[in-house]
Formats: sequence, structure tokens, C-alpha cells
Amino acid sequence: MEDNRLHLFQAFGIELEYMIVDIETLDVKPIADEVLKSLAGEITNEITFGSVTWSNELALHVIELKCSAPTGNLQQLAVDFEEAVQQMNSALAQFNAQLMPSAAHPWMNPETETVRWPHDNAEIYATYDRIFNCKGHGWSNLQSMHINLPFANDEEFGRLHAAIRTLLPIMPALSASSPILDGKDTGFWDKRLDYYRKNQKAVPVLTGQVIPEPVFTQSEYQAQIFDRIARDIKIHDQEGILEPIWLNSRGAIARFDRGAIEIRILDVQECPKADLAIASLIIHALKLLTEEHLMSLEQQQKFKTEALATLFNQVIKHGEHSLIQDAAYLKAFGLNAVTEMTATELWQYIKRKVDRRYPEALSYWQSEIELLFDEGTLSTRVLNALEANLEHDNLKMVYSELCDCLESNQMLRECLEEAF
Repeated sequence: MEDNRLHLFQAFGIELEYMIVDIETLDVKPIADEVLKSLAGEITNEITFGSVTWSNELALHVIELKCSAPTGNLQQLAVDFEEAVQQMNSALAQFNAQLMPSAAHPWMNPETETVRWPHDNAEIYATYDRIFNCKGHGWSNLQSMHINLPFANDEEFGRLHAAIRTLLPIMPALSASSPILDGKDTGFWDKRLDYYRKNQKAVPVLTGQVIPEPVFTQSEYQAQIFDRIARDIKIHDQEGILEPIWLNSRGAIARFDRGAIEIRILDVQECPKADLAIASLIIHALKLLTEEHLMSLEQQQKFKTEALATLFNQVIKHGEHSLIQDAAYLKAFGLNAVTEMTATELWQYIKRKVDRRYPEALSYWQSEIELLFDEGTLSTRVLNALEANLEHDNLKMVYSELCDCLESNQMLRECLEEAF
């Protein structure tokens, strides 16, 4: 497996998904194919501008921004993404449209407003739609950040997969940005993930419990995940259109074909700077784990999927306010005398460990991370900005601020301070 593969933490792949919305109304605008055609001169599912690539998604009002190749320089990527967003907004202006951030559109009706990508790969999307009915919020109204992390061999895969499983349950305490759907407060800090864990119930093995099973070699992964997916999907897909490697929908998926694990549970933020600050904190926390500075590999591998999934479900409900009372989980982090702490307090503890071990690693992102810890997730900041007023005009005002945040690459509080 090691032929010229990247080793742990040598480089990263980051993907960010955004909504295309009308400039005046902020309603979704399903024109991703037209926009890509205007840039490429022909219908295409992606177009590359140097270090940044834009590509389509299942829903025609969603477009993805990603680094064209793995990079080890997330600071430069933040600059590249900022410029790319501004270029895309310029291209969208001719359609009277713009990009909107956050993980869920606050008033889109997916039953009536969903338009699927109709071009290449349309057969795959149509098969998905036939099996799962891809018009719900969990299919057509969700935008996320994906982090791709490399591994060169089985030993590195085992370490990385164990570390990711350990941290997955508390990642939404940093990234939750989907509290509003259908014009209502959902009661969830991360409603996108609530839909994510349920939207493939027709074939439960595809998502499992979102937290992956404790498998730490390629052969184990093949037997316990890919082979089970292939068996269970067959009754729904006699033609064999859908591949197990693409159907795997756990919160982190292994891609042995390219030597990477892709983390998929992070809500997209209001600007690339915020996304990459979160990515940097998560990446260095995972590095601590793979190098066994936070806990041993054996401790990481012992975590039961059910226990991790219970914690995960709690965090998607309550976000950073989640009270972690799993003594075994806290003890594994070295918090032997602590019986409970909030998810934010645990992340602050982890960050202190990162700062001690890698003193300069997070210095570039210090103000963004401090804002997250002090002011809360984007879900919290959106809810605070709304002040319990969910009238359409107020929703539109706050989400218009988010669009401004994206264009200027500023976090929500800074934008609001500048606006007033």
C-alpha cells in the first residue's frame, strides 16, 4: 500500500460545500450546472483554478470548493479559499445569485425545491433517489466540511482510524451550524447530523451508528464494512450501479484506493477562516492521539462504538453545551478526578495539550479558536443573533449577515460588530 503514499499528517485535503441563493430573496437557486458552464464554456462537473477546484453535488443548488491537490499549508489554503469564494460570487452575480454558508438553509422546502444534478453521474443520483427518496433535508439541504487525512500503510491506518473514532463524538461541539430548518428552531445544535444518521434507514448498514466500527486493518474493514454493504445493497440495486466504497456513509470513511480517511461530520462554517481553524485544531488533536500523547493506542482501540455513538448523539443535540459524564471517556484523556465537564471544557483541555506539544501549530488560528470557545459554535451565535425572533424577515437579516461573513472571510461576531 505504501507506494509513494503520503504519511500521517504530511498533507490534507479540505472540501467546503455552499448553497447558491438568490441575492434578493436568499431562496435556493438550482443553477450549479449553469454557473460551472459559464466558467468552463461547457457543461462540466468540476473546474480547476490553480490550487482550488469547484465541483457539483447531488443537489443543483449546492456547489463544492476544494483544494486541487493535498496541501500541508492550511494558512495559504485559507487565503486561496477566500479568493475563490470572491471569484465565485463575481461569477454568480450575473445570475443574480451568491453563495450562502452554514450547514442548512433556514427555510428551504426540500420536497418542492430540490433539483437533482441532471448531467454526468445522473444514473447514480437517480438510483440513490429511487432507494432513499433524496428530497429530504438530510439529502438536499446539508452543507459540510470534509477533512481528508492520509495514511501510507496498515499500521498508520490503524492509528489514524482509532484516533478519529475517539474524537468524532465531540467534533460537532466545534462545528455545529444547523439549528434552524423549515423556519423553526429545531432544538438541535446540529440538526444536519440528526438527519445524516437517519436518512439511509432503508439500508442501515450504510451509515451504521455514524461512529465507525473498531476495525484497524484494511482486511478487517473490508470484511466488516464493505462486504456487509455489498451484501445488503444488492436487493435494492440489482444492476450493481452503486459501489460499496461510495455507499459507506459513516462519519469517517476509509479510502484505501487513495490512502486517506475522510471525516464527514463537520458542519460548514460562515467563512473558510473559521473552517480551517476548526480543521487545524482537530488535525493536531488527532496527531496527539496517533503519537499516543493523550492516551495509548490500546485505550483508543477499546472504545465501544455504542458508547461513542451515545456521546455523539448527545453532542449533536446540545453542541458545545453537552455535559460529558462518561467517566471512562474522560479518564482515557487523563482526567481521572473529573466526573463531568462540558464539551467546550474538554476541547479547551485538548487545545492546551496541543499548545504544549506543538507550540506554534495553532498560533495563526488563535483568535478564531478563542471566539469559538468564548462565543460558542456558529449555531449558538446564530441563535443569539436571532434573539428568539424566527419571523422570515429576521431570519433573512441574520443569514444575509452570514453571506457577508463568507464574502469578507470574517466570523459572525466580527461581521455583526462591523455592521452596527
